[in-house]
Amino acid sequence: MSIDICTSNMAIPKIEKHEHVVFDASIIQHQTNVPSEFIWPEHEKPCLESPELVIPPIDLGSFLSGDPSAVSKAFQLINEACRKHGFFLIVNHGVDSILTAKAHEYMDKFFGLSLAEKQRAQRKLGEHSGYTSSFTGRFSSKLPWKETLSLRCSDDDQLSNIVQEYFFNVMGEEFEDCGKVYQEYCEAMNTLALKIMELLGFSLGAGREYFKEFFKGNDSIMRLNNYPPCQQPHLTLGTGPHCDPTSLTILHQDEVGGLQVLVDEKWHFIRPDPQAFVVNIGDTFMALSNGIFRSCLHRAVVNNKTVRKSIAFFLSPNMDKVVKPPNNLIDSNNPRLYPDFTWSELLEFTQTHYRADMNTLDVFSSWVLQKNT
Repeated sequence: MSIDICTSNMAIPKIEKHEHVVFDASIIQHQTNVPSEFIWPEHEKPCLESPELVIPPIDLGSFLSGDPSAVSKAFQLINEACRKHGFFLIVNHGVDSILTAKAHEYMDKFFGLSLAEKQRAQRKLGEHSGYTSSFTGRFSSKLPWKETLSLRCSDDDQLSNIVQEYFFNVMGEEFEDCGKVYQEYCEAMNTLALKIMELLGFSLGAGREYFKEFFKGNDSIMRLNNYPPCQQPHLTLGTGPHCDPTSLTILHQDEVGGLQVLVDEKWHFIRPDPQAFVVNIGDTFMALSNGIFRSCLHRAVVNNKTVRKSIAFFLSPNMDKVVKPPNNLIDSNNPRLYPDFTWSELLEFTQTHYRADMNTLDVFSSWVLQKNT
């Protein structure tokens, strides 16, 4: 078995910490001049007039029904999308629209709090749940124009109420209803993710159950994103260009556009569709597919008029699950591209050593190989 990875003294940039800048959404959205920490380099600044990426949505319900023409159509669409750019849309997904609407509604309740109140849920070093305002404690430049609330969610029976308990224990009784809604939303996303894994397993020839079984007992993350208006949106980014280190991202956007995907070396915007979920392949699944399916390079832009909100569910394996492709994806013509690793190793790498970007998986693979030699 060979692993085609360059290991020649690849430098791993350390995550720089910065404690001085404050991102208070209620104040900074009105500032005429963007603070220097939020200004991105010229070659990475957004083009706000990007063309739309028009792709046909995948009818997940029809695929799961077993209708031969629907299965064939889904197979064609998923392969074209995942081999080219790793991005697709899912409709007829079975998620209750009322639940999705409630999940967006409760974002207003949390992000409408004062900064001091939101900081009751401040994310602590080494933890996966909590509030962050533009990652100001982790990075010193190219700060994203956003605030987030991340919530660990798990398919493990012993952690079945982890989201609900987080809100009650950290934010108090007045957020009990919030906890119930987001617990239910996480469960709906987990169910949807496993259905999508049936489609991905089928399309890769591994069988419909292979990846579905792999992700049972998963240890995933849901993230609420709040992008305030910015008076100079051409200077900054809501989220910089990156590939998600996780396996699969299921995103629901509000009606305000901002998501962009790189296709054919050009940034394209994704029109919001309340009936659809935006899905993209992450680095961990690219490794699971032995590089056949591509991790999606994407970013988010902001505007000077309207707040934008989105809800992302990041599917990840159980922390100790070994990530390696199924045997049918490896042969003499298709050697191993990435070393074995666990999700906990990649998560630690992106939290401690490396700021996730478009090169995360390659740099991480070299780091793993060097560490093991």
